[in-house]
Amino acid sequence: MPKYILDRRRFLRRTGQAVLGLTLGGQVAFFDPDRSWAIVLETLDQAAARALLAMTRTLFPHPALGDEYYAVVVEALDAEAGQDDAVRKLLQDGVARLDRARQLAFADLSPGTRTQVLREMEDEPFFQKVRSATVFHFYNNKLVWRHFGYEGSSWEFGGYLRRGFQDLGWLPDPPPEASPAPYFG
Repeated sequence: MPKYILDRRRFLRRTGQAVLGLTLGGQVAFFDPDRSWAIVLETLDQAAARALLAMTRTLFPHPALGDEYYAVVVEALDAEAGQDDAVRKLLQDGVARLDRARQLAFADLSPGTRTQVLREMEDEPFFQKVRSATVFHFYNNKLVWRHFGYEGSSWEFGGYLRRGFQDLGWLPDPPPEASPAPYFG
């Protein structure tokens, strides 16, 4: 099974967005032909996109997930920056501070140094903006859910109680009393 999963619809949507973005004058910050994904930017530049992508990976590292999962956050931040000048300025100034922190582009720093730089900035509005955007856009992605084994909401199916919540069959050799008969009361 491939390490990186990208469904056909998402591939077609991303490819179409890249072509449309180039046609309309946008810029493509990243393009990975091996995994067929791209980030189409309307507001931020490529350096900012690289820094934000590196920041999101550093904040919430999941080595088994490729950059395309984190790219969703960068695209969302770019879209928000295009609609709000204050967000655009916050992101541009924050990326500039990231790059000045060690006199090297943030994306080119080692993971440990990136973590140090981010710890120095964790009380700043820029850090909080990117962190909250990552939590929302990254962990709200159904493709990321699949990686973690989360099946999504269960309220529309009657909740977890009747869908195996009480079943410990996923453990090796669970005791019989750990998986009671289903409740249908």
